[in-house]
Amino acid sequence: MNQMSERAKTPRVLRLHGDDNLVVSVDPVLPGAVAEGVTAISRVPKGHKMAVVDIAEGAPVLKFGQIIGFATAPIRAGEHIHSHNCAVKVFERDYKFAEAAVEETILPIEQRRTFEGYKRASGRVGTRNYVGVLTSVNCSASVARFIAEAVNRSGVLDDYPEVDGVVPFVHGTGCGMAGQGSEGFATLQRTEWGYAKHPNIGGALLVGLGCEVMQIPGLMEDHRIEEGETFRTMTIQATGGTRKTIERGVEMIREMLPTVAAVKRETVPVSELMVALQCGGSDGYSGITANPALGLATDMLVAQGGTGVLAETPEIYGAEHLLTRRAATREIGEKLVERIKWWEDYTARNGGEMDNNPSPGNKAGGLTTILEKSLGAAAKGGTTTLRGVYLYGEPVTERGFVFMDSPGYDPASVTGQVASGCNLVVFTTGRGSAFGFKPSPSIKLATNSDTYQRQEEDMDINCGDILDGVPIEEKARQIFEEMIVVASGKKSKSEEFGYGDNEFVPWQIGAVM
Repeated sequence: MNQMSERAKTPRVLRLHGDDNLVVSVDPVLPGAVAEGVTAISRVPKGHKMAVVDIAEGAPVLKFGQIIGFATAPIRAGEHIHSHNCAVKVFERDYKFAEAAVEETILPIEQRRTFEGYKRASGRVGTRNYVGVLTSVNCSASVARFIAEAVNRSGVLDDYPEVDGVVPFVHGTGCGMAGQGSEGFATLQRTEWGYAKHPNIGGALLVGLGCEVMQIPGLMEDHRIEEGETFRTMTIQATGGTRKTIERGVEMIREMLPTVAAVKRETVPVSELMVALQCGGSDGYSGITANPALGLATDMLVAQGGTGVLAETPEIYGAEHLLTRRAATREIGEKLVERIKWWEDYTARNGGEMDNNPSPGNKAGGLTTILEKSLGAAAKGGTTTLRGVYLYGEPVTERGFVFMDSPGYDPASVTGQVASGCNLVVFTTGRGSAFGFKPSPSIKLATNSDTYQRQEEDMDINCGDILDGVPIEEKARQIFEEMIVVASGKKSKSEEFGYGDNEFVPWQIGAVM
């Protein structure tokens, strides 16, 4: 018997919990192959699921010891489990608010690891030192881009090596929307101000048209912002048109560059890191390799006094009970459930449902339902106590593990996390997302070795070798160490390519009028 046929009969599979009625394939499982003592009766691709016992129609399908769906037809042992025979239905969850909350031991400051960061007057610490050109409305987006491009092309930044660049943060809204008092208006305001004061932004120029709903004076008044040496504003209409605004904008940035560049990196504790925990292009391995490894790295960060921010509310749907049990208080857990209910209503009003979330790529990678996807996604948050639940772009004030409400769409979610204060992003992907961000650098973790080898130039760390026996604790330590060196100035793979100029996508809530 040749090696290939022998391998086909003894594929590697994983049973993730003793209560599971399925296994996950590490290798493709062919009909007739024996895995976990069960003979396969259908082909099971990599990362997909195979039943190890007969599952009756209507019975729960279990992975990670949790319900990921219900059989829509009888499933025989050895059969492929996927969208054709497994789906979501409503069932009760026991939230057990705050029952698993613990007081973590935080290392004394003198024992904490350090990184090289930019101390700001606000007391926060940056990992990068950009100048941002913000816009109050889409009508000023092109001018903002022209200003940033003019400065970046001029060569003036050669004299300021401490400045990482000038970045236009443009968006598609700011007018044709409900104004003061509306949810969408408040969300955009929080996002704009979150970037204007972000520790990775050494200086900011806010450009408007002049007649938009999102008025610059109102934004400044609502958030108690004052113009100063490193925060300037202007409008196209008041300045005299496109050319004059570009020229004046370039002049304003030139004026602030010496002050922005005067701030140097210095040694600070890693407790000053606030890390956005993200995933995109997830697959059947996400919840087995990269996400739990990132979760352990998050636990390490929390033990050092740092902060991990989980988001993507539609992608913890069905796993929220695991987070409410870890909530520090019942009130924090209830706030998370309130956001889940808001999303159920929001999707229903817009003709969708929460299980619409898994994308075609997710499903091709082995994820069948939102419940399965969410259980894997929640693993990024580690095991520590949930210390707070925040609105999109709301400033995060608690240290430790927290949650921020956001869509599952990666650019919109990360935009909110960064507005909330995240100065670093760690992003897991199975299918091969090539995501990058500014002003906060993004570290990319591949969930499987195939994706890592195929897109090695995009991936910072391969977590697929966990399937080959690398201890997950060792991988978590590698991720934690990468956080420190990237925070200290090492460029991530996406930074080397220059990603980040087009990924600023504020969540647009409400009617466009």
